Amino acid sequence: MEPSQVLISLVLPVYGVEEYLRPCLDSMLGQSFSSFEVIAVDDASPDGCGAILDEYAGRDTRIRVVHLERNGGLGEARNAGLELARGEYVWFVDSDDLIADESLAAIAERLTATRPDVLFFDYARLLPEGGVEPAPRAHLLRDPPPPEAFELRSRPSVLELMMTAWNKAIRRDFLTGLGVRFGQGLYEDLPVTYPILVAAGRISLLDRVCYLYRERRTGAITTTVSDRHFDVFGQYEKVFAFLDDRGAAAEEFRAQLFDRAIWHYTTIIDEPGRVPAARQREFFRRMAEHFARFRPADHTYPPGARGVKFRLVERGDYRLFAALRPVNRLRLKARRGVRGAVGAARTATRRARALPALLCYEAYKRLPVDDRLAVYAAYWYRSYSCNPRAIYEAARELAPDIHGVWVVRKDAVASLPAGVDHAVEGSLRSLRVLARAKYLVNNVNFPHTVSKRRGSVHVQTLHGTPLKAMGLDQQHYPVGAQGMNFTRLREHSARWDFLLSANPHSSEVWPRVYPGSYELLETGYPRNDRYFRTGPQEIAAIRAGLGIEPGQTAVLYAPTFREYGGAGPLPDPSRLAAALGPDHVLMLRSHYYDAEGARTGAERRAEGAARVVDLSSYPVVEDLCLAADVLVTDYSSIMFDYACLDRPIVVYAPDWETYRATRGVTFDLMAEPPGAVAESEEQLIEVFRSGAVASGAAGELRAAFRRRFCTFDDGHAAERVVRRVFLGEK
Repeated sequence: MEPSQVLISLVLPVYGVEEYLRPCLDSMLGQSFSSFEVIAVDDASPDGCGAILDEYAGRDTRIRVVHLERNGGLGEARNAGLELARGEYVWFVDSDDLIADESLAAIAERLTATRPDVLFFDYARLLPEGGVEPAPRAHLLRDPPPPEAFELRSRPSVLELMMTAWNKAIRRDFLTGLGVRFGQGLYEDLPVTYPILVAAGRISLLDRVCYLYRERRTGAITTTVSDRHFDVFGQYEKVFAFLDDRGAAAEEFRAQLFDRAIWHYTTIIDEPGRVPAARQREFFRRMAEHFARFRPADHTYPPGARGVKFRLVERGDYRLFAALRPVNRLRLKARRGVRGAVGAARTATRRARALPALLCYEAYKRLPVDDRLAVYAAYWYRSYSCNPRAIYEAARELAPDIHGVWVVRKDAVASLPAGVDHAVEGSLRSLRVLARAKYLVNNVNFPHTVSKRRGSVHVQTLHGTPLKAMGLDQQHYPVGAQGMNFTRLREHSARWDFLLSANPHSSEVWPRVYPGSYELLETGYPRNDRYFRTGPQEIAAIRAGLGIEPGQTAVLYAPTFREYGGAGPLPDPSRLAAALGPDHVLMLRSHYYDAEGARTGAERRAEGAARVVDLSSYPVVEDLCLAADVLVTDYSSIMFDYACLDRPIVVYAPDWETYRATRGVTFDLMAEPPGAVAESEEQLIEVFRSGAVASGAAGELRAAFRRRFCTFDDGHAAERVVRRVFLGEK
């Protein structure tokens, strides 16, 4: 990209953030706005960050990488990146945080409209337990409604916003013209962020969350007990030196900046886990020195408790200040308690309960990785099924030296076939095998606490071809995304080493909605192998076991789950069974999310001369597909698997427009169905009465559907996965 085409330069210092770097880069490169560059500064990172940066730069020319010979710290890395930036504006991003989706477009629009020297925007905190918390002073961006652009004197409340580099875009020529630089050590933002506000002729605000900041992440130095917190004094000395250099033009802001400095010092010393206990008296003494040195002549004490603390600092009364510290900390926690005392108590309870298990897991991770151990799981430990089951069974034959262990819930143990080694979820053995296994195979994500270990291989099989919007695409459909943590989703997909694809459509969708550096295996779905390898005798035995009489036509009805309304508008089973007649049997299979799905298990009841069989809790859905002569479904991914059998499929879609609008879809099923389509119960009955279910037109639609979605399936998918993952074959 030519320099003249770059509106925003993203300066990215990188050090020791290998676990977070890919999600950070993906959050940048996944933006629809494209007039930007990334200046990534490898600050002599000791882990694999440098290689990751080079990998990304090799496939995206918007990334330029600088490898520093020695570690200089965050401030120096930012300075180095600024020198190489070509954009009209610069945005300093921390490499373990994320840029919110479509934030670059929103920022670019505001920059173009207002041409500010400094643009502030909102951020949110990503909490360690996975939640998202709004910024504590976000109201200052909108209350009162700001003008398009202003100077600091007309809206001094912006000084109360977070004085970090990452919540603002700065006009590059303006910044370099001020002659300020990021400092060395901690709190390096201060010598830049305060001076730019004092000097700016045009400040603008954007009331939109554009940045996602990881709060109290492991290894964050600002939340670590260290002598380096003394660096804050040198940083503020640079701020006051800047005011001195500006003379009268900056004098009106001295009192406000003095208040901010003393407030900052008292916050640091009051915060547990920052200043070492043995150095706190010394830190207080430095506070008092700065109070006497930089206090303006016309300064007045702030009101309330803050004013009391200021007086104690001025007097140098450390004993009384320390005696009041428990009260100060309680007040600080109360102010920050956005989630409330009840939420904090619940969080503490959950952590207390989980702590022994987490400690055991972390202890087991200190043991060597077991190269001959594979752990399997499916559907959040609910069952022995799906793609992981097929891979496990193939591995027992093709890679017998790899020992497989299934992690299952306690209530699923009885359903395991004889000879399947297992560990109950939460048991010490489950923690040990999860910590030590080289191979982890799942069709959903493992819990977040099951972290990516160096040397381990994560195989994500997923469990369906995506008709519905999945992954990051769900951000655009709030109804379908209830409770989803997209930050965690990015982190989890960054752990995957292999991701399975059943067809070219999936190969197109998965990398977009689950960004990561994994290898995409276009093997087909292992769970579908049975459809190619099961003979007539076995199918007859399955049908007999389900109570399907010889000569009966078995119709399987398998709807999907709807986040806006459970199983959605279902047809009346009694009426449908009666319409089908005595030579048909109707098998009902509810989605596993549906609370009604397990209500009757394999209960059978007569409906006139016909039969209705509720098989919602039957453990192996592949058996039901093999037994069925016809599939009726709505938007379930079962249609893609069943199409491998080349048998009639009927789409029952009474709420297609609602489903498409609320959940989102990847293609128009009504335009490319696998067979006949019914939009009402009457039409569904007529499809069977008229013979449209197996008509020539329905056969042509099914053939086209199979060409698109059964591309890779041929009965050998599990073998291909085992040979690539466990045996290392290409």
